[in-house]
Amino acid sequence: MQEYLYRKYYSLFLKICMRYTDTLPDAEQCLNDGFFKIFTKTAQYGNKGSFEGWMKQVMVNTCLDKLKVGKSAKALHFVEINDHLPVQVHIHIANDAMQNLNFKEIMQSLHRLPETYRMVFNLNVFEGYSHKEIAKLLSIKEGTSCWYLNQAREMLKKELSKYQLKKK
Repeated sequence: MQEYLYRKYYSLFLKICMRYTDTLPDAEQCLNDGFFKIFTKTAQYGNKGSFEGWMKQVMVNTCLDKLKVGKSAKALHFVEINDHLPVQVHIHIANDAMQNLNFKEIMQSLHRLPETYRMVFNLNVFEGYSHKEIAKLLSIKEGTSCWYLNQAREMLKKELSKYQLKKK
């Protein structure tokens, strides 16, 4: 059963891990650590929601743990933002621009984001976490989470537009 799950979800979970880590070896380490947790803590699943969703959450949490603890030489820095400041969250990137980019270009752009920005962006955009959930996970304020997401989107918009200019 473990081999079946590993083979079936290897590619999907490696992509998740790649979004949170800087190198393929780090992503593979997170992937293997995540599978170890899945295989040893299956009893914690509790049949709430889908099993695949639970496994994805384990993978994301494993990556976050690695980022928080595993990089002792590189501490995470959070900027605290006053919750009462208005934060613009919606930034539109043209669909045709996204269609002309390949996975490698998108991943390169994501990896150019500062680590904290990338974490918030991944948690919100790819994993569907709310700002309240992100704030709790990362021990920051909701407004701070919104700010990081907004900044990440602005940076990505600039990065992705560079690829579009190169292709013209």
